Amino acid sequence: MNQKKRIAILGSTGSIGTQALEVIKQNPTIFEVEVLVANSNADLLIAQSLEFKPNAVVIGDETKYQFVKTALQPHDIKVFAGSKAITQIVEMDTIDVVLAAIVGYAGLASTINAINYKKTIALANKETLVVAGELVTQLARENNVAIYPVDSEHSAIFQCLVGEWNNQIEKIYLTASGGPFLGKDKKFLSNIKKEQALKHPNWTMGAKITIDSASLMNKGLEVIEAKWLFNLQPHQIDVIVHPQSIVHSLVQFEDGSLKAQLGLPDMKLPIQYAMGFPQRLKNNFTRFNFIDYPTLSFLKPDLETFTNLQLAYSALKQGGNMPCILNAANEIAVHAFLNDKIGFLQMSDIVANTLQKIAFIKSPTYTQYVECDAEARKVALQMI
Repeated sequence: MNQKKRIAILGSTGSIGTQALEVIKQNPTIFEVEVLVANSNADLLIAQSLEFKPNAVVIGDETKYQFVKTALQPHDIKVFAGSKAITQIVEMDTIDVVLAAIVGYAGLASTINAINYKKTIALANKETLVVAGELVTQLARENNVAIYPVDSEHSAIFQCLVGEWNNQIEKIYLTASGGPFLGKDKKFLSNIKKEQALKHPNWTMGAKITIDSASLMNKGLEVIEAKWLFNLQPHQIDVIVHPQSIVHSLVQFEDGSLKAQLGLPDMKLPIQYAMGFPQRLKNNFTRFNFIDYPTLSFLKPDLETFTNLQLAYSALKQGGNMPCILNAANEIAVHAFLNDKIGFLQMSDIVANTLQKIAFIKSPTYTQYVECDAEARKVALQMI
């Protein structure tokens, strides 16, 4: 590989973005940073830009444009601002790979535009496929664009499928750590505070995904994402709780054989795999030692207590705009919980009620997805 891969990181100041930059820093002969995009963390964006010298940067918060521009002007780095600029920046012909790591629905428009401009996608934003999976996968096929998953579970499935493209999948198992409240009942969950929910036992992630992980909504979103990434039916996707987070996910083939991908919980590995594919790049990450983990355990998820996973499955089975509604209502509910406006269990209630209140559309257009997202947020907000 003589030419460096030029990477655009959408969401460079978040958990995935900062770890992606660590991977790039460790592989300077393989990757270079072409574009950095952040929502509002101007200080970190400037620091990243001074270190990695991208061609261009975008700050979503337009009030911080002048601040960023002034800081980067002497370094010949182009600066843009606003949501429109985030969507348009991926059109640059100097970009090879777009790492889509903007959190939530906000990442949809830029990912779709990147696909339209035939960029390889390293997808960390699962909501893109949750909200508009049918539309996004169809666009990817039409534009002959590869989507490489960055989520640790989907990366595991993808790694297990390399060399198996012609073999039928019977089933996949997505593993869930169970989060901080594994084994707890509804009585316990009715009184918990956000500080408890933000303490994930195995992974270091942003606030939104950490709360989703604690409520099992994250696993529900991953089930929906897996359907589109791997062209599966809902009955082919199973969730199994694995508290140690060593087995990242498994594939069962038609002959009954299982393949799993194992490793210590470290997001840098799936990030590196997606950006470097098909190469496996040498690194100095801490290695897994079997002797440190004499027991790996597996449990059934508790769908009675953690109803979000059940809600996600039923939205997936209905299809159409239902996953879009699920995602929008959940984003509103998590934001309210993080701002101490509702309790932990109320998040599921808000999602369930919103799903019932919005009309079903079987095959939405992009415009209908946008309208549906806005309507679901409005309905969810009224319940808070």
